[in-house]
Formats: sequence, C-alpha cells, structure tokens
Amino acid sequence: MARLAAIDIGSNAIRLRIVDVDPPAVGEDGPRLSPFRDVAADRAPVRLGHDVFTKGRLEPSIIGAACEALTRFRATMDGAKVDRYRAVATSAAREASNGDLFVERAAREAGVHVEVIEGVEEARLVQLAVGERIPVGTRTALLIDIGGGSTELTLLRGKDSIFSRSFPVGTVRLIEAFLDERRPLDATCRHLMQEYIGRILADALREIRDLTGGRPDLLIGTGGNIETLADLCPVPSAFPEGRAIEVSSMESLLAELSVRTPEERIQQYNLRPDRADTIVPAATILGRVARDFDHRAISAPGVGLKEGVLVDLALVHFVGHDFPAEMAAVHDACLRLGRRYHFDEAHGTLVARLAGRLFDDLAPRHRMGPRDRILLHAAALLHDVGDFVRYEGHHKHSYYIIVHSDLMGLTPEERAIVANVARYHRKTPPSPDHDNFRALSREARSQVKALASILRVADALDREHRAKVTGLSARIEADTVILDVQGAGDRSLEEWTVIAKAGMLRDALGLDVRLLGGSLGPNSGRRASSTPPASTATPGPQRG
Repeated sequence: MARLAAIDIGSNAIRLRIVDVDPPAVGEDGPRLSPFRDVAADRAPVRLGHDVFTKGRLEPSIIGAACEALTRFRATMDGAKVDRYRAVATSAAREASNGDLFVERAAREAGVHVEVIEGVEEARLVQLAVGERIPVGTRTALLIDIGGGSTELTLLRGKDSIFSRSFPVGTVRLIEAFLDERRPLDATCRHLMQEYIGRILADALREIRDLTGGRPDLLIGTGGNIETLADLCPVPSAFPEGRAIEVSSMESLLAELSVRTPEERIQQYNLRPDRADTIVPAATILGRVARDFDHRAISAPGVGLKEGVLVDLALVHFVGHDFPAEMAAVHDACLRLGRRYHFDEAHGTLVARLAGRLFDDLAPRHRMGPRDRILLHAAALLHDVGDFVRYEGHHKHSYYIIVHSDLMGLTPEERAIVANVARYHRKTPPSPDHDNFRALSREARSQVKALASILRVADALDREHRAKVTGLSARIEADTVILDVQGAGDRSLEEWTVIAKAGMLRDALGLDVRLLGGSLGPNSGRRASSTPPASTATPGPQRG
C-alpha cells in the first residue's frame, strides 16, 4: 500500500486529496488500480486567476492566500505521512508574468514544490483519471475538461489519444473578460461570450468531426462545474456510463441562471459562492460542444485533474516509468504535429530509427537514459518540420514550430530540449551566443550537444531523402565509432555527409567516425574532402 497526495492549484480554487492505494492488478490491458481509499481532503477558495487574464500578474494578496493554503496542506500531508505527492498549477500560474515568484514562495513558505504544467499535461492526467472510471472500449470519446483558465479537448479512440488541444477558454477567464460577477447577464454579454467561445473552438470541433466521421460516440465532462451541473441537471433514466448531464435541462438551467445575480443563484440552487459565477460560463462552453455534435447527454464520471495526478503517482510508485508507453505517446504526438505541417514522414521516421540505434550503440560513451532517447526520437521525427515555412533556414523554423507547439508527454523543459536538438541538426553548432541555447540550463545544454551530434549523423545517412541506408550498427573502439551501414545503391554522398557532419560527435562525445567498408575508403573517418561526391539524385538543392 502507498499513501499518495495530489494538490491541484487551479485558477478558481486549490484542492488537496490524500488517498491510500493498493498495488495495481496486472491484466491483458496493463495495470489496473483498485478504488482509492480517502484519507483526507481539503479545498481553499483562492481564485488564483483573479486579474491574471486581464492584467497578466498574480496579485500579492492572492499569492499570500495561496501560500497560506499550501502551508495548511503541507501540515496535513505531514500528519498523514504521505509517501509521495505532486502539486500542479495550471493556467493562472502558467500565464502570470510573476508565476515563478509564486513557485518560489510556495517552496520557501509552505515547503511545497509546485510544478507549473501545460494544457496538454492537464489533458493527459485527466485522461488517466477518466480511463480508470469509464471503459471506452473501441468507441471514440471526447473529453471536455473545463477549468478556470482553460478548456482541454481530448479525443480518444479506445485508449489512444488521437487529438488533444488546450484553449484559452476558462470560466474565470470568461468572467474577467465578459461578465460583471455581481450582476445578471444581459443579452449582449451572453451573445459576446457565446461568440467568443464559438470562434475559439470552431476549428478544433471541425477537426474532431473529420476524425470521427461526424461526431464522437461519447462526450465526457470533467471539472468542478461539471459535477455541479450533473447534480442540477441529471439524466432522468439510467445512463450506461453512470452519472450524466441532460443537455436540454442544462440549457434551460443556463437561461434561468443567466437572469439571476450570483447571490440569487446561491440561495436558489444552494451553490458555493465561487461556483455561483463560474457555472454560467461552464454551462455555456459545455452546451456549445454538445450542440455541435448533437449529443443529448454528457457523462460526468466525477474525476478531474487531482485524480489523474493520483493515478500517475500510483503507477510510477508501483510499476515505475513505462518508457515504451511514454515513447509511443510522444511518437504519436509528434506525428500529429508533423502531419499538420505536411512534413516528410518517411524521412523523419527513418532518421528517428537510425538515431535510436546510434543512441543505443553509443550508450557506453554518452551514458544517457531512456528518457533522453525519447527526446532524441522526437527531435529526429520533427527535425525538418520547418520546411513548411521555408527550406532556407528550416532548422531555425523547426525550432520555432516545436517550441511553440503542444506535444503531449513532454514537459516545457523537455520540449525546449527537443526544439534545440532539431535546431542543431545542421549548420552552426550550439553556441552560448544563441538566445535559444543560452536559455537552457547547464545540464540541458549538455543534453542538446550530445543528442544533436547523434541526430546529425543519422540525418546524414538519409541526405537525399531516398532511403538508400536502411540500417546500421555501431561499435566503439578506443576513441572511434565504427559504423556498419546497410542499404542498397550508391551511398557515397551519404557517407561523405556523415564524415562532414561528424565534428559535433567528436566535440560532444570525443569520438571520431569511421565507416566500415564505405565507398570513401577505410580512412574516411579522419578527413573529409571539401567537395561532395557526385549525387545520383535529381539536380536541386542539397538537403542537410
């Protein structure tokens, strides 16, 4: 048994849940957790998102109140003797210009390490929680997680995520932008809010329709407001997935709530003060999605971000990291991003495979771990995605696209490493004179140098994007890596490019490169001619 704690630092409230968890049962579908046994729970109505979405900063009084709540939570966790905890902060801390100050004060004053996570990580964690509660089977299910600062949409096909996006449409954000939290909604405010929500979500809903052939089989809502709406607007008859919201009843309730003040909503519907204002924008978002797909009911499984954190903690505690599953999730996320920008998928996939083999064979020298291999795989898949912008300088465009995109399964720091590795797959090596490289930690800079040096060699082996090289193996002898390259056809250009781009490998890992039986001769690893051999490719710009 393990005692675990999750702290969810949202834009509207801060929540703690402590549970006892038994080791999971392992079946054909992988590890399955038994129901959590609650030990303690707490909630602090601290609206961290107040003013953040209009002024861009956390107010000092709000930071102070949040730290007081976290100090109380820390004492509760210490009293319960938790084995592990994770505290995550979402969009308010993420978007605040002084979010790092909040993180620093939480550590110093409350003794709580706060991790500011991105929307895609929120979506991943919520997906874990929902997966423990609702068996999707072979169906498609759209997860709608509505928070104070953002809404995450995740489309599942069975257990696999095939679409995940975070949107700046949250209940507190909408209140700050469109509503007077003390008054009823007039027709103009309601129309503006509906129009804004529709415009933000329109492209994503259209893409989801395309992916599902019309509409998902199931809508699943998560978040505190969803639970309140399930209480107020329950489906009158049995629903296969348990508790659910009847959409027509919710629409009627929304009309009633809109013409009342928050105080009147508290009195008539027995709502908490910090729920009485946020329930209106939440129902508006949920109604927009339900109408778009013509669903009459939305499942409300009663889980959210903190339950996802607990599931994740439990799996890591008992099972450890499932690196193959993590690799598969990142691979799928990279393919989705690459396809959005019409990348050369065959080339990226081949380079990723060759880079992975080099990583494995060079392990005695670089001594990096499985997580580093995942980052290399992601960078190799996406290293040429910048071609979408322009071929000239495409390595820089690749950096920009990757660093500013959502990639489920990667932290912001890991995504920055991936973007930098892709950035340095060609041309100038990493330099502290480059802003993107200078912004990394010392450890991350070392990772980028080593991973990019491997990627350069792997990319060189498919210089012409013609898959002449189909495989390779490498072995280290003294300070030389000997490459045994497999493939068909004239590979002299690829082999020349390997030697020409091997300088970073020498600088990062102290290894010269020699090709076994290469067409450039046995000493090709020592020196490269300044002129590449004639290419058999159609004339045009050389890749690299």
